[in-house]
Amino acid sequence: MSAGLPVVGIVGRPNVGKSTLFNRLVGRREAVVAPEPGVTRDRKAAEAAWRGHKFLVVDTGGWSPDGDTLDGKVSSQSERAMADADMLLLVVDLTVGITEPDARIAAMLRRSGRPTLVVANKADSGTRDDGRWEFNRLGLGEAWAVSALHGRNVGDVLDHVLELLEPDTGEALAEAPDPDGDEAASESEAPVEGESAVLAVAIVGRPNVGKSTLFNRLIGDERSVVHDQPGTTRDTIDTLVETETGPVRFIDTAGMRRKARVDADTEYYANLRALRAIDACDVALLIIDATVGVTAQDQRLAERIDGAGCPIVVLLNKWETLDAEQREGVLGELARRLHFVGESPVLRISALTGRGVHRLASAVEAAMEAYKSRAPTAKVNEIVQLAQSAQPAPGGARVLYATQAATQPPTFTLFVNRELPATYLRYLERRLREDLGLAKTPLKLRVRRR
Repeated sequence: MSAGLPVVGIVGRPNVGKSTLFNRLVGRREAVVAPEPGVTRDRKAAEAAWRGHKFLVVDTGGWSPDGDTLDGKVSSQSERAMADADMLLLVVDLTVGITEPDARIAAMLRRSGRPTLVVANKADSGTRDDGRWEFNRLGLGEAWAVSALHGRNVGDVLDHVLELLEPDTGEALAEAPDPDGDEAASESEAPVEGESAVLAVAIVGRPNVGKSTLFNRLIGDERSVVHDQPGTTRDTIDTLVETETGPVRFIDTAGMRRKARVDADTEYYANLRALRAIDACDVALLIIDATVGVTAQDQRLAERIDGAGCPIVVLLNKWETLDAEQREGVLGELARRLHFVGESPVLRISALTGRGVHRLASAVEAAMEAYKSRAPTAKVNEIVQLAQSAQPAPGGARVLYATQAATQPPTFTLFVNRELPATYLRYLERRLREDLGLAKTPLKLRVRRR
């Protein structure tokens, strides 16, 4: 989405305020923030702007390579962000002082040779500013005392970021007005030009069904942390990929559980972001763990996607691990529990090995073609009249006139002489799907009495 822009990476140990600073720089609550350490796990990028200059900001998980396996994978993502960035912001906790992990990260950054600013966070008032001098011992230059939460001194840091990224801007910055930190990041609220035209594909499902594994395979990079611990992904992570049919934005989302089982603020906000991704996407890939079968939560997620009105492609992951009898049982559950999604594409895949994933592009393309299709009014009326002739509605009810009112999804308005039973509306919907080739897309009927 932001090809060619300079990249600013935010790094540091856990729980120093990296995601709070990230949100401040991009001007919105893009990353999940909570008081406990280890909330951020994946690299998350967003475009920011300061005084007319755009750049890409990358948030990372806390660097703690001496922890467990998950901590090691999160730290690896942080190290990749350090290697890919044009400059780095090392965030430290001014209230704690220099810790051993701070010193180790600083040593890595000194060896990398990349421009780095030390950001001493949690300086909520001027009385704490003197504490920043301690961090000069990290050997990365003068530390900047800021409050990412309140925006205090963030504008000064951004001025210096631009001087390091674009040295020629220094004179212009000196002449420009100096807004305070709260206003600093608001300029990035504007959407990226041309972004709305890119096909957005969201990967959704319950926790630990293989969403991040599939996401990494589709984008060709280890962008999301993959671990057998449920709930590893906390944020929505998106990446633009050039395909044969054009650019596609793939969005990895957090695993969603039913509300009664959501027991932490981080999971609650992660669910909100996943739901927002469903509402904003063009196509949703619903991943189901074939070894578990189609659960009630899978059914609720499919209903949520169907309610959002976007096409759905069902992916039965880990299919290669099932025997013939188990496969037959899963397909039976699928037909019974997800009957309401019509004839949405169902692919048997292995996200781990890549088996069957190559069929995904054609399935998405077919779903989008049906999603955007429009039928002539004469054809719509012909289908409805033939359907009524074959099976009249009860009680003398009748459709007098029908037309397609909208696309994305295809929406049909039926003008009737009296109320039609729900069962008869489903019959008409089925006939429209069959005769117009709309089996792979959601379809809406609006009824108006004349």
